[in-house]
Amino acid sequence: MNPNSPVPLLIAWEVTRSCNLNCKHCRAAAQNRPYDNELSTEQCYKVLDNIAGFAKPIIILTGGEPMLRDDIYKIARHGSDLGLRMVMAPCGMLIDDDTVQKIKDAGIQCISISIDGATAESHDGFRRVPGAFQIALDAIAAAKRHGLPFQINTTITKHNVDELPEIMKLAEDLGVITFNPFLLVPTGRGKELASQEISPEQYEETLQWLSEQSTKSKMQIRVTCAPHYQRIIRQNMKGRPKESATDCAANTGAPHGHPGSEQGHPGHPTKKQGGQPAGCMGGKSFAFISHTGVVQICGFLETPAGDLSKNDLDFEDIWFNSEFLQKIRDVDGYAGKCGDCEYRRVCGGCRARAFALTGDVLESEPFCIYQPKPKKNM
Repeated sequence: MNPNSPVPLLIAWEVTRSCNLNCKHCRAAAQNRPYDNELSTEQCYKVLDNIAGFAKPIIILTGGEPMLRDDIYKIARHGSDLGLRMVMAPCGMLIDDDTVQKIKDAGIQCISISIDGATAESHDGFRRVPGAFQIALDAIAAAKRHGLPFQINTTITKHNVDELPEIMKLAEDLGVITFNPFLLVPTGRGKELASQEISPEQYEETLQWLSEQSTKSKMQIRVTCAPHYQRIIRQNMKGRPKESATDCAANTGAPHGHPGSEQGHPGHPTKKQGGQPAGCMGGKSFAFISHTGVVQICGFLETPAGDLSKNDLDFEDIWFNSEFLQKIRDVDGYAGKCGDCEYRRVCGGCRARAFALTGDVLESEPFCIYQPKPKKNM
């Protein structure tokens, strides 16, 4: 292993693609049916053994609906016993007092629940399931009763961008440890929502607003699938005292845990684990494993970096030796203004969005309006 190579800090694992919801933006276009060739319990154990042998990342058990797997608690317990920090991203429909206790007994330290509207009408319309809003609130209430930390995820589109202040207030009132807005990437069923993606200018305004709110809110605000948020943070920190800038970075979307705690959340490593402020972590400190064992830089870019079902479940080999991952890590090789940008090492642009809109994974982030300084001034 190259001592200069990065180790994964965070791995999202789609343990099943089966799901009991039918969300408009689902990257997997998941359905409520069985899927072929999903990894068995023993195969999951072997993957976790391999990962724990060279790194100690957070493992996000996701889907689909991960709770539809009968062995999900066994898988989580196995990872926990290996010293991995296990978290889960359920849909909420199967969360109640009994399952929350099972989640805690399995060593799962935190869950995320999605809320995509400030009202039942708005959220249910987006999720395409009547009563989904109340289901999410009931799941959060069960988590709170049992002291299980939780975060709220919100996918931002034209549908709900104007509701963002109300959604944030709801999250704060509910007592989340982290509010995690996602900027839509048009993949899976999300392709149907391409017209719902906010404009690059509105994208910039939204990220600026979130950066401002992060200095005022009692909860942590973290932004996903918007790597140039890190550029905005740094632009806003210019001229501040060094100590103030450091404090700001810890609370504005850097991949750290909740300030003052080690709880962290399903989306990012904690400060204790060595997480550093970064934009797109895909392929650099983050990986995604599909339900059939295909390794990707994220769930929104299906270009395979390797296939665990074809290499004896050796994640370590893929992580360090995949040519595709090496290409992704070489930010100086990015095309257009992303390759020229002075913020390329802390941002990197969204590779999935670049591929979805241009067909080239190394092309410039299509939704960034920033114009880099000439290279001679970098």
